[in-house]
Amino acid sequence: MNALNRLLSTAVLGAAVVMTAPVPMAQAETPPNMLVIAHRIDDITTLDPAESFEFAGSDVSRNVYMKLVNFDPMNLKAGYQPEIAESWTVSEDKRSITFTIREGLKFHSGNPVRAEDVEFSLQRAVILNKTPAFILTQFGFTAENVAETIKAEGNTVTITTDKPYATSFVLNCLTATIGGIVDKDVVMANEQDGDMGNTWLKTNTAGSGAYKLVSWKPNESVTIQSNPDYYRGAPAMERVIVRHVQESASQRLLLERGDIDIARNLNPEDIAGVRDAEGVKVEEELKGRLMYVSLSQKHPELSKPQVRQAFKYLIDYEGMKNSFLSGQYTIHQNFLPQTYLGASDAAPFTYDVEKAKALLAEAGIPEGMEIEVGVREAQERIEIAQSLQNALGQVGIKMNITIGTAKQILGRYRARELDVYLGAWGPDYPDPHTNAGTFAYNPDNSDAAQATGLLAWRNSWDTGGLTEKTAAAVIENDRDIRAKMYDEIQAEFRETSPFVVMFQQIEQSAQRDNVMNFSTGQAITSASYWQVTK
Repeated sequence: MNALNRLLSTAVLGAAVVMTAPVPMAQAETPPNMLVIAHRIDDITTLDPAESFEFAGSDVSRNVYMKLVNFDPMNLKAGYQPEIAESWTVSEDKRSITFTIREGLKFHSGNPVRAEDVEFSLQRAVILNKTPAFILTQFGFTAENVAETIKAEGNTVTITTDKPYATSFVLNCLTATIGGIVDKDVVMANEQDGDMGNTWLKTNTAGSGAYKLVSWKPNESVTIQSNPDYYRGAPAMERVIVRHVQESASQRLLLERGDIDIARNLNPEDIAGVRDAEGVKVEEELKGRLMYVSLSQKHPELSKPQVRQAFKYLIDYEGMKNSFLSGQYTIHQNFLPQTYLGASDAAPFTYDVEKAKALLAEAGIPEGMEIEVGVREAQERIEIAQSLQNALGQVGIKMNITIGTAKQILGRYRARELDVYLGAWGPDYPDPHTNAGTFAYNPDNSDAAQATGLLAWRNSWDTGGLTEKTAAAVIENDRDIRAKMYDEIQAEFRETSPFVVMFQQIEQSAQRDNVMNFSTGQAITSASYWQVTK
């Protein structure tokens, strides 16, 4: 059996496979023009860039769709760079940005990339108003006004915001997944009942990026094929296969055998094990992803200030960091990740059961109270939940852990159905408002608002003045003053919010040692494949 057939016939491995007799290492080798990755991708719910709002879905979009501006994976520190837009100008009143579209770009269909496609894509995202729409609507765009506020003329597109914003803030937002530009003609040819192609784009793509979709099999795999017309040149990796492999041990076995090139979800024990494996290396990147616990403010007991505070003393930060999270998470108790403007390293909370007991007694929490936490089926998250469950048991609270797929748990979280949620949040664009505007901003706390992209709303939290402070910070043009504003917002957030921010991720990806230039995007973006060589 050749390497490709062997690869494609390998099923997602479970415990039974791991327990088989030892297999000689490096029996297989993936083809030199193919990149094969093991990763948890069960959170993908849609491939439509106007709707996609999950980690693994962002990885697909990053490689399939181009945007007006984007990041170079080989020079992320340089910030956003021209992509579909070759240049732009800003009006004197700082409200309008006019983009000139790069000539000669083609969609995967062969259609040219036009200003009309850019106009359609951004207008469409606003009109559809799916979960990530707030990234654009925060600039005052509405379904009623986008025909005038996002407008193509000749080879240019002008966007006009409701008030002056820092140009860098607007451009950073356009690097988010929702900024992906779709092929208008292809999308509208697949429209169903006025959905602007949304149903079709859930499982198909219409981009102009380095890769085009071959197949997405939910909870199994994503396969993408290189675009020979990609404007930077055809990628060396002609095909990329991302396989959903849930267990760390299974990913490790596949890597050591040579069946895959990259394992992205190895636990600390398996990372330690592969460091000495022949032909394997380990790369580390500080990500923007935060691990947090949040409490529903609809719950009559969890909404009490003392209870919110007590939970922050029931997290064994050091114990988890030094055991099952070793090397993969660093303690971080603020909503802005390290490396972001305004990030804070303040970490006032420690594991203190007695202090938590006193706070809960002050709040009058009944003995034996039961609550439910929703957790995605991922090893480290389940172990964090079990640690919290144990701590809560010591203060007389029974926490029942509900484990499900990412889609199941996120669906309930976005519907405001969970007492407690334990999960991760990653920035959508490299500006502090990306997290301030989700954790500390909630202008309409009603169920009818359906602001599913805002974490404050998902937890039914009226932010108590932080909404207004966040709105003021995002329009401040002085960088130093703006950084100070976010520091002050986070200080208040730490003490009053129903969020327990615990850790920031350090992604350790184990790779075959012939893989070069793979990037998970560090703290500001998603994984990219077009620069990879072997």
